Amino acid sequence: MPAIAFPLQHLETEILPPIHRDDESGYASGSSSETSIPDVFFTKPHLRFLNRQLQNLEPQDILRWCITTLPGLFQTTAFGLTGLVTLDMLSKMKIPRPQQVDVIFLDTLHHFSETLALVDRVRDRYPLVNIHVYKPAGISNSEQFAQQYGERLWETNDQLYDWAAKVEPAQRAYRELQVNAILTGRRRSQGGKRGDLDIVEIDEAGLIKINPLANWSFQQVQDYIRANNVPYNDLLDQGYRSVGDWHSTQPVQAGEDERAGRWKGQQKTECGIHNPRSKFAQFLRQQELKKQEEALEKSGTKTESS
Repeated sequence: MPAIAFPLQHLETEILPPIHRDDESGYASGSSSETSIPDVFFTKPHLRFLNRQLQNLEPQDILRWCITTLPGLFQTTAFGLTGLVTLDMLSKMKIPRPQQVDVIFLDTLHHFSETLALVDRVRDRYPLVNIHVYKPAGISNSEQFAQQYGERLWETNDQLYDWAAKVEPAQRAYRELQVNAILTGRRRSQGGKRGDLDIVEIDEAGLIKINPLANWSFQQVQDYIRANNVPYNDLLDQGYRSVGDWHSTQPVQAGEDERAGRWKGQQKTECGIHNPRSKFAQFLRQQELKKQEEALEKSGTKTESS
């Protein structure tokens, strides 16, 4: 695996003063030009080392490491319990404004009303937190979404739904906000593909993903929420444990896994934003080829009829 370059541009402009290299000493100092020092590299051995070191730390310590180490750091959350714990922990750290961690919320236009009400309660409880809301491109409500993509797209073409409602808005947010690293709410105890999560991951596009509560159980998360009076989704008092879109989320039964209510009866376990980007690049290419074939067929039909 080649080394993954992590640009220092954001770090230089927003956290540290410009870097300067002393021509005589050969060392970089606070006012050197950007081109005079190399990028920071995360090699595979370095990632293994970081994960060994962070594995035994408490989530608050992992968050402090992130804030002091990673420029362009944001939290992505749909305001599930783990994301709320992370948000509350950050709020108690008294982080100065330039280093505060903003939140990215993907409004798929198909959230439960309880989830949207929770967003307002979170804003009231944590007024210093900036919440950046991203919706499907050029669409502001579920009616417009159905007009553009057809009724119940999650049933007719679930990959296109994931792309339009979640993946594209996420990539747009990362691009527009200059995101280099994100805090996620994934935990090993959630099972499925999350069972062997590392604390630090890097996706194929170079985005750094931190899972600060990877070691925690659902009970630990729930205990923290109660002990700190953190606002949470009212659906959790109605048998839900993991809450996503209304059309793909159900309450869980006693003894079922935490995420058993998501996409029940399907092989699917992730919504798309944590799947490889190349998967969606291939899917979009297939969709484009399909459109081209349909256009050629229509053109041929018109030619024959004329």
